[in-house]
Order: sequence, then structure tokens, then C-alpha cells
Amino acid sequence: MNKIIKTLGLLLFIGTAQIAFGQSNPEQAHSKAQEAIRLMDNGKIDESIVLLKESQKLDPKRFDYPYEIAYAYYLKKDYKKSIKILEKNKSHKDVTERLFQLLGNGYDLSGKSDKAFKAYDEGLQKFPKSGMIYLEKGNVHWGKKEFDKALAFYEKGIEVDPRFPSNYYRATLLYCGATEEIWGLIYGEIFMNLEPNTKRTVEVSKLLYDTYKSQIVFTSDSTMTASFCQKIFVNASALSDPKNFKLPFCMVYGPAMMLAIAMEKKVDLESLNRIRTSFLDIYFQKSFNTQYPNVLFDYQDKILKAGHLEAYNHWILMMGDEAGFDKWLSANKDKWDGFVKWFTNNYLEITESNKFNSSQY
Repeated sequence: MNKIIKTLGLLLFIGTAQIAFGQSNPEQAHSKAQEAIRLMDNGKIDESIVLLKESQKLDPKRFDYPYEIAYAYYLKKDYKKSIKILEKNKSHKDVTERLFQLLGNGYDLSGKSDKAFKAYDEGLQKFPKSGMIYLEKGNVHWGKKEFDKALAFYEKGIEVDPRFPSNYYRATLLYCGATEEIWGLIYGEIFMNLEPNTKRTVEVSKLLYDTYKSQIVFTSDSTMTASFCQKIFVNASALSDPKNFKLPFCMVYGPAMMLAIAMEKKVDLESLNRIRTSFLDIYFQKSFNTQYPNVLFDYQDKILKAGHLEAYNHWILMMGDEAGFDKWLSANKDKWDGFVKWFTNNYLEITESNKFNSSQY
């Protein structure tokens, strides 16, 4: 038995050696790196570092291998080693924005926020439209509870990189916890369309529902209030150009929303579906979409015309009332299935020409 095992082992060794000899150095490096990533994903970081270093020796010109080694040390919280490798590769011909993200994060977690910002700014010089780096700059301020400063970076990230979801997510959390909830509602819904199937999607769905519920208040059988924004003042600069004068968006959104709510008596999934549908009708009937173009409202109108707005509205807000959603779904499975099929081939498309951020209004 022992002799057979040894013989089989020798054959396997010979076979493996032949395969290895048949590969070029870059091919061997790539194979080792793939195994290293698998090990890293399974928590075997030290083992992955060994293989990645072997990959780097076999193919020293590649950017991927030193970056992954630095990331492995970052996962080990050995930020000093991670930073040293990243600093050495900042000028690599194939450098990506992720190096500067990781480098800044390493400095930040080492308690060196000034160096973190320097690294992020270096990254933005090379990648000026990196929503990822603006996110990290905002997150440094978030960690210091400097939320206004954080929000400014998230907004800038949305402006320059409108398809990167994480800035919308962070901005949504801040706006829905402040006085200008309207931007949280818009950003949160855009986020859900960009990232429709994650834990964060579930979180934002509930947050949007709770925001509607907290801001629409029925004070009696015949009166109610709805407060989603407070900025109703007009800038002096706007008055100096009468031809291009626009009211603050709050003065458009607020009255339209009040009209949409007028016939309702409570806030739940069904009434919010009607409110959102009525608001959309009003927005387009009054031609607000021409003076205040909005990629999200245009997309909602597309969904309405395709016959799926009811299902879409229930999806957006489903986590705020799971029992209510289950009840609706059991009675409307055909509508849901039709929406899912349509949605799969009709995602929200954000481009440079139709992108949206709150500073546009």
C-alpha cells in the first residue's frame, strides 16, 4: 500500500511539473494569484501572501500582485506594510483608483487623517471622476461626525461619477435624518435602482418608507401636513436673471406632494402607491419636468407607461411594511412577475446628459 501511494504521488508530481513547465511565467503567476485570492476569501491571508509574492516574482511588471499583497496586509491590519507597498506603486503605469482608496484608508485607520486626505487628493489628480475616492474623503469626515463636510464629498462624488452607488447611499442616510428629506428620497431611490439586490437595498427601502410615514402627518380627518424640505428662499443671484428664474425646488415639490396626498387618510403601502402615482401625474401635467428635469422622475414615467408603476412602488417601499407587501403580492402575482421581467431589461440608465444632483435646482 505504501509503495502504491508513493508511486501515485510521484506520478502526480511529474504530471504537475510537466504542466508547470508548459506554462509561461505570467501564466504560472496568474494561476498562483487565482489560488491566492481564493485563500484570501477563505480567511487564509498569510497563505495567500506567500502565493502572491511568488506571482510577483514570476511576473514583476504586473500591478495586480503588489496591490493584492498590500490589500492582504490591510486585511491583517498591518497598515504599515500595506502603506509601504502602495506608496512604492503609486506611479505604476497601470495604477488604478483603488490604490489611492486603499492607501488613504490605511493612513486613516492608522490615525493619520492628514496623510489620508493627501493620498485621496493624489488619486483625484490621476482620476478626477472617481466617485470611490470622493466617498472615502466623505467617510473620513463621517467618522469624525462632521456630517456636513462628509455630505459635500458624497454630493461631489454623485456629480462626477453618477453610476457609482455608494455616494447615493451615504447621502440618503444623511438627508433622511435631516431637514431636506426630499433629496434623501430621490437619492435613495436612485441608489436602489443602481444596487437592487444587497443588504443596503433592504435598509434603504425601509428608510424611504419610514421617511414618508414620518413626514406625512394627518392632524385630523380633514387636515394634514407634509414636510420634506425647508429651503424655500430665493437667492438674490436668481432674481438678477428673470429669463432663467426658477423657484426653489421645495416650492414645486411641496405643493405637488400636498395635492397628491389630499384624498388620503393614512400612510401605508397602498396609499403611498397612490400618492407617488398622483405626484408623478401632477409633475408632468404641470410641465415641471421641463424646468426641473430629473432622471428618476423620467424613469418613473417610463415605468408608468409600461404599466408597472404599482409593482415598482411596492418594490421600492416593501421593507417598510413587509406584511403589507406580502398581502399585495399574493393578490397581484401576475403584476409582480410582469414587472420583474420588464425591469430585468429596463434598468435606470444614468448618463452624463441626464445625471442628477441636488445642486442642479
